Amino acid sequence: MENFDLIIIGAGPGGYEAAVDAAKQYNMKVALVENRELGGTCLNRGCIPTKTMLYSASLYHEIKTHGDEIGLTGAEDDGYDMAKIQYRKQAVVAQLRAGVETLMKMNKINVFYGTGTIMDKTHVRVAGVDGVVTDLEAKNIMIATGSIPSVPPIKGADLDGVVTSDHLLNQDKPLESLVIIGGGVIGMEFASVFSSLGTKVTVIEALDRIIANMDKEICQSLKMLSKKKGIDIHTGSMVTEIKGSTGDMTVCYTEKEKPCEVSGQLVLLAIGRRAYTEGLFADESSDEVKNMSIERGKITVDGRYETSVPGIYAIGDVTGGIQLAHVATGEGRSAVAYMNNSHPSIDMTIVPSCIYTHPEIASVGLSGDEVKKQGLKVITHKYAMGSNGKSILSLQERGFIKIIADEDTHKVLGAQMMCARATDMISQFSQAIVSGLTLEEMSKTIYPHPSFSEGIGEALK
Repeated sequence: MENFDLIIIGAGPGGYEAAVDAAKQYNMKVALVENRELGGTCLNRGCIPTKTMLYSASLYHEIKTHGDEIGLTGAEDDGYDMAKIQYRKQAVVAQLRAGVETLMKMNKINVFYGTGTIMDKTHVRVAGVDGVVTDLEAKNIMIATGSIPSVPPIKGADLDGVVTSDHLLNQDKPLESLVIIGGGVIGMEFASVFSSLGTKVTVIEALDRIIANMDKEICQSLKMLSKKKGIDIHTGSMVTEIKGSTGDMTVCYTEKEKPCEVSGQLVLLAIGRRAYTEGLFADESSDEVKNMSIERGKITVDGRYETSVPGIYAIGDVTGGIQLAHVATGEGRSAVAYMNNSHPSIDMTIVPSCIYTHPEIASVGLSGDEVKKQGLKVITHKYAMGSNGKSILSLQERGFIKIIADEDTHKVLGAQMMCARATDMISQFSQAIVSGLTLEEMSKTIYPHPSFSEGIGEALK
């Protein structure tokens, strides 16, 4: 049996970043257990591959739509090679995964490839991918197993022509048509990818608006721009059945109490993700571990990310919180600090949200909708990016930057952005909120010209 200070089950951003912090900052001897590839869902089946495909699709769409306008005559007729887009995606993933492997070696983190099962509060059994079983012991255990796509109880959801995001990311042939069930972040990002490549995309969303967790103005703007690009969006619609076979699928749904149908080559289920706990516990596990507090499939934790079993922590998607890679990273690093009786350096109360559609969407802090619900007295500054020089010269779609501040103190409370590079620029507002900056203090900054960030300076005026 090998002994460690910390065993982490799951090598996604939450797990491997926590491992580095534990080894580097606290001198802990760490074992990292992963049953697939280092980097987890984010690197291998989520954030990175999706955004790589989005980049290729966006470039193709720009050239096809504006090629002649910007002097690239004839480029709009060149088409695209889906197999090469996939090859590029895999190359990016492989490069970044190799970087994680190097990071583990540099910090002397012991990586075990296999399924980790918690036997009791200090022991983990690893069923290796090579068939070898290894028993590990540690004072602390961290669960960072993440999540997997949810499959709704819809008739026909198990047909061959129905896929999840994991499968669609490996699509190596062009699609003429695609039906997406779910208009959240995952659904709209895939809608952006495939519509940019010329696929006829239909989105069916049960709620009354797409990306419903975002500010209402952003939802309405994205819906309008998506329709302009040919994406057919149906909100307030309930799917009742899926039928057909690969290449010829039909989705039956009700909209305004009327039965409707739409066809597509494939159907993407994008209604969210669920906590992944398979293999974590066994019949041989201790009663304490088997009775760990779990609600609706999600492991419950306290303010220190500790489960109901002392010494066992859980972070990221498996706890059912905000399902974002950077949240898992922050929680993992915070949990390591707590288990070493230290105070975390990260403020987990301010979390930026990003959507990589075209244009990009980013938000942090309070939104206009939340301000109204809470009855807060605020002032709102807004700047339309249609007047921004960088936006004009790069042929960007309409967009805006909106800042919400306290009426009395002028401290920044929130920001919503829908424009190019929004996901890069939102961190300025995250830092402002965490640091308690006012509009006037942010206005002291000189923004370079021409740049998208000039829009922030204009919005602050």
